[in-house]
Amino acid sequence: MARGDLTDEQWAVLEPLLPVRKKAGRPAVWTRRQLIDGIRFRVRTGVPWRDVPEQYGSWGRVYELFRRWQRDGTWQRVFTQLQARADAKDLIGWDLDVDASATVHRTRRRAEGRRCPAPARTTPPTPKPDVLVTFEAASGSTLTVR
Repeated sequence: MARGDLTDEQWAVLEPLLPVRKKAGRPAVWTRRQLIDGIRFRVRTGVPWRDVPEQYGSWGRVYELFRRWQRDGTWQRVFTQLQARADAKDLIGWDLDVDASATVHRTRRRAEGRRCPAPARTTPPTPKPDVLVTFEAASGSTLTVR
């Protein structure tokens, strides 16, 4: 097991949340765990997909699983379920932080004397609030959503 790969305990939590695999067809060359470790390696290091080490499976297969699950919403479902479990165990501290810096920045640009583009609309646009929500876990990691 390479540094950063899923531990047996982590895999035991993650595996039941994954979609059920169809049994028909050719047997898999690479295990799901290897492919997911390859996805995690790529996301953690930021290397191009073609540079994912062969120990995780062929880079094309790793990318294919990532994109398929991204398109069908599997990653979002897994994230939501893990977040719900962590919240049920009080491992997440929910803090709301409203950030108005975007408004201040736009105001500052105009105050500096920069030329502002002419309004393209004849009717005023619907105002959208600039809200920044930060979720903090008990472990100290944070998730920021705008």
